[in-house]
Amino acid sequence: MDAVQEASGMLAEETLDPTDWADVQVLSHRVIDDAVAYLSDVRDRPVWREMPADVREFFAEPLPRSPASLAAVYGEVSRTVMSYPMGNIHPRFWAWYMGSSNFTGALGDFLAAVQGSNLGGGNHAAGLMDGQVVNWCKQMLGFPASAGGTLVSGGSMANIIGLTVARNTKAGIDVREHGVAAIEKPLRFYGSDQIHSCHRKAMEALGLGNRALRRIATDASLRIDIAALRAAIAEDRAAGFKPACVIGNAGTVNTGAIDDLRTLAKLAHEEDLWFHVDGCIGALIAIAPRNAYRVAGIEWADSVALDPHKWLHAPFEVGCALVRDAVAHRKTFAVTPEYLESTPRGLASGEWLHDYGLQTTRGFRALKVWMALKEHGADKFGRLIDQNIAQAAYLAGLIEAEPLLQLVAPPTINIVCFRYQPGLAGEALKALNTEIMLRLQEQGIAVLSDTTVHGEHCLRVAINNHRTRREDLDLLMRETVRLGREITAESSTSS
Repeated sequence: MDAVQEASGMLAEETLDPTDWADVQVLSHRVIDDAVAYLSDVRDRPVWREMPADVREFFAEPLPRSPASLAAVYGEVSRTVMSYPMGNIHPRFWAWYMGSSNFTGALGDFLAAVQGSNLGGGNHAAGLMDGQVVNWCKQMLGFPASAGGTLVSGGSMANIIGLTVARNTKAGIDVREHGVAAIEKPLRFYGSDQIHSCHRKAMEALGLGNRALRRIATDASLRIDIAALRAAIAEDRAAGFKPACVIGNAGTVNTGAIDDLRTLAKLAHEEDLWFHVDGCIGALIAIAPRNAYRVAGIEWADSVALDPHKWLHAPFEVGCALVRDAVAHRKTFAVTPEYLESTPRGLASGEWLHDYGLQTTRGFRALKVWMALKEHGADKFGRLIDQNIAQAAYLAGLIEAEPLLQLVAPPTINIVCFRYQPGLAGEALKALNTEIMLRLQEQGIAVLSDTTVHGEHCLRVAINNHRTRREDLDLLMRETVRLGREITAESSTSS
């Protein structure tokens, strides 16, 4: 502290920048080297493993008050976080419906964080790239260039964006000004009994309530029953409700079933309903040369939710909502306070991207998607989608060829539901398959999830991974049968 500061009582000014950038550069090179090694040998590591007690205790440590060296901080991250991942980048991670990331996208996230732009809007390059990635999503799905769209955190938020525009457009009043209580006739939204739980959350968040979402029965292939849907719409109109929106599935979570999107689009037009497509599982099948026909009609939707962090394999998190009517999209969310007014020149002369969603502060999600698409091209991502779908068919064939395994539902796209079946039923069969699933996880072999299809508990393999090979599926089948026999033998011995 110099004499002037000391006399005035001023404290020395500080910064978070390092005192020696050379040291940071050396460590940064080491981090990158470690990251490359981390991905290059991911196949040789366990998919998942339980954290030991000392690692769990590490995350209970109190708030640090004094500094530590960056090298020491990185060492702690390497020992704990990097050593005990969820596992979804591993080629044998097939639980739920994730995405396996890619190194170029990770570099994009790093660069986005270094640049530090806030994508709420404004006249800067990151804002233009954000819009470009949205435009690329429109092109991939066959949406018109005039459509609206926004990048969001993921599929749940993308669905909420689309359904919010649907509510406001079909309400018959200015919902933003008067609220949902002023809607003359209660709105009804429709989706199959297989729709994702985020749609219930959307109804609750929109002030409509869970009962506003009518679940329609599905056919044997778990697609929405069109006749039942028409009947429900007619019944609701007669009862004084206002049918507002039908939600089509471009891939259900349980089995990957795809509703007849063309028929739903025509029905929505005839009935004056908003047509929203939840495409978080399968919208991007539109770029897959062998399978694009499966989502024909998605280009007719009024809004679509999709997830670049799934079949574009972007690092978490990035979703996208597309809305055909860009004016309706902006009217649903735009607010212009005096401190965010546009100017004819300068930084505030660019578009305010927060006018298309709920977040005013928005991260630079576009760069990781942009870089990977530029490096590989959309056509390669389409081929990888076809590859995953072919792998699911291959796995289904292995299951059907093994007498101890049972295919619960034939795969539509890339989700395979099956179980080990040694002749048990009910809770005993569920307990056996659950134990197989847990041991596969605990032994680091593979990560599956489980669900219920047609009232039957089963194991679920969602192949949404560019690193998966057929040999991984061969291993899964061998280990499932081995564990099934092992657990059955243990039960016989204990009884």
